[in-house]
Amino acid sequence: MKNTVLIVLGLVLASPIVLNAAPAPWYHWRSKSTGVLVCSQTPLGPGWARADGPYRDAHCEKPLPAK
Repeated sequence: MKNTVLIVLGLVLASPIVLNAAPAPWYHWRSKSTGVLVCSQTPLGPGWARADGPYRDAHCEKPLPAK
């Protein structure tokens, strides 16, 4: 019984974090050597600079609304 109460309490305390979770935004990244643009959620390495964003889709076409 005590274990069940602890599990339920843990779920109740963690639920606001889970309910507010959102996917990472997408950004355009520009190659420093060739100027090519790529859409990615994460940095591609030292040869790339973030060009613009954030976007909510993998094609970098739908901008995220400003907060």
